[in-house]
Amino acid sequence: MALMMSVSGVRGVVGQTLTPGLAVDLGCAFGTLLGGRQVVIGRDSRPSGPMIEAAVVAGLLATGCEPVLLGVASTPAIALMVSRLHAAGGIVITASHNPIPYNGIKFLTDEGLAPPPERARQLFDLHQSRAFKLVDATSVHKPRVEPTAARTHVQAALGIVDQPGIAARGFHVVLDSVNGAGGEEGLMLLEQLGCRVAHLNGEPTGLFAHTPEPLAENLTDLCDAVRREGACAGFAQDPDADRLAIVDETGRYVGEEYTLALQARYMFETHPGSAAANLSTSRMIDDLAAAGGPCRVYRSPVGEANVVATMKQHGCVFGGEGNGGVIDPRVGVVRDSLVAMAIVLQLMARTGKRLSTLVDEIPRYVMLKTKFECTQERIARVLAAVRERYRQEKVNDSDGVRVDFADGWVHVRGSNTEPIIRIIAEAATRERADELVGQIQAIASRL
Repeated sequence: MALMMSVSGVRGVVGQTLTPGLAVDLGCAFGTLLGGRQVVIGRDSRPSGPMIEAAVVAGLLATGCEPVLLGVASTPAIALMVSRLHAAGGIVITASHNPIPYNGIKFLTDEGLAPPPERARQLFDLHQSRAFKLVDATSVHKPRVEPTAARTHVQAALGIVDQPGIAARGFHVVLDSVNGAGGEEGLMLLEQLGCRVAHLNGEPTGLFAHTPEPLAENLTDLCDAVRREGACAGFAQDPDADRLAIVDETGRYVGEEYTLALQARYMFETHPGSAAANLSTSRMIDDLAAAGGPCRVYRSPVGEANVVATMKQHGCVFGGEGNGGVIDPRVGVVRDSLVAMAIVLQLMARTGKRLSTLVDEIPRYVMLKTKFECTQERIARVLAAVRERYRQEKVNDSDGVRVDFADGWVHVRGSNTEPIIRIIAEAATRERADELVGQIQAIASRL
């Protein structure tokens, strides 16, 4: 895998494209950009994490920064601590859902957000030019260890729900933390919500018990455990615990798209207002907004930072993405699996309904995703042709081209990191979704 560098950070294979030398230089670049101030650093549980962390810290120290070390922590906890400690920025050592050989370095602003594109360009320009501002020996600080990240994050998530009301229900749940960073925080949250918890893969070894992306094919053990335990729900975190997939009480994989939809159901009913979601997220959230009265959904380009920017622009009460990432600004402005679990349990407690019933009450669609290799020049031609073909329809071209029809939608976009085009289509039936994908493929085949 080639080294990926974007607003989402840097990601590569440890010992090949992601090396200690690169990590030191990136630490120097980030420290130079911040002007030598306090920086919060945390990591997921991968075995390579301490090595990458030590190298990044060396770079930060060389530029006069004051590193605050959280150790193993979820991405949302690290982001929250950046704002709580009034730090100048943050760094998360994680490769998210990628397999064990990978790791990454994610940079955060003083708000705990991914940097805007121009700020990311400044960082990478500094890295490439090596125009680091290094300090002398008397200005090198000692790193400080901060052990309160898990507790702080859990308390913030508890603060947005009726803790006694949920605890009174005595829910029995299964949590799969995939040996990642979210196990301690997830278990602490659920236990403080009065749940009886069967915890799968809770040890933060970084030796993932299954392929870490929380997709149906990777969560068969969780589905089996929910049935075996007679649990009311199963929750699956990804390695850095910013995404959540859900299994209902029958052992049915509900999936990631429903994570945001269930939050939308609860929030539109109890906190009416607007929400933000990216262009590739299911139309379920729009249906729920319509059912919730004077509520509206604003669409953003793909990417967590873009969703948050749209939330801020329109004063949204929540937001998220269809990959299992929900964002509640009362806790933080990043995707958060703890928030997702708390809201799902709150919805179940408030309605008295089983999870399967709540899911089945949401309008159901079929979503198809495909991709094919395509040069950047051809990508531009395909997008232009799609825009022209559907010019009489409702078109959003803020990120590729999304076309909305009465009975479905299709989103076509080029990847930010690979020479490919992605096509996502959603409709009430498989036949219509197939038709939408086929229309785009036919357009592309002529170019």
